[in-house]
Amino acid sequence: MIRVGILTVSDRSASGEREDQTHLALRERLDPEIYRVEAYMVVPDEPPQIRRALRLWADREGLDLILTNGGTGLSPRDHTPEATREVLEKEAPGIAELMRLSGLKQTPLAALSRGVAGVRGRTLIVNLPGSPKAAAESLAAILPILPHAVEIISGRSEKGGHRHA
Repeated sequence: MIRVGILTVSDRSASGEREDQTHLALRERLDPEIYRVEAYMVVPDEPPQIRRALRLWADREGLDLILTNGGTGLSPRDHTPEATREVLEKEAPGIAELMRLSGLKQTPLAALSRGVAGVRGRTLIVNLPGSPKAAAESLAAILPILPHAVEIISGRSEKGGHRHA
């Protein structure tokens, strides 16, 4: 079972101005036979709060996977990728590239996403877009690789190496 945290980064949702629909769209995509959402939080797009949540869930809670959503665009208030990079120990750029490549098949606006992905300790952290549709599509693009990535990061793979098909 892959233990998951969903962190919504949204000034409007954090203030109660708008209900967070994105976390629901993500939960719908996560097969309950494989994934168990154990943590959920909404924070404003403030780097210290984003970093605090990521560190808590990775270091103290030991979650396998953290999915952030929101704050990945180009607006002055979008800080999620920068805050995430500050807590990562190593980046996994191919994951973010795969999401953008998949998104480009739907809309050229996917190129504007600045989300990153990487590892902190034994936790995979992935930034997803803020809109429910874009977040669900991005997650769908990487779902086939997530179990193997988590297995490698956690040290649960047989040899810690790569499986070749």
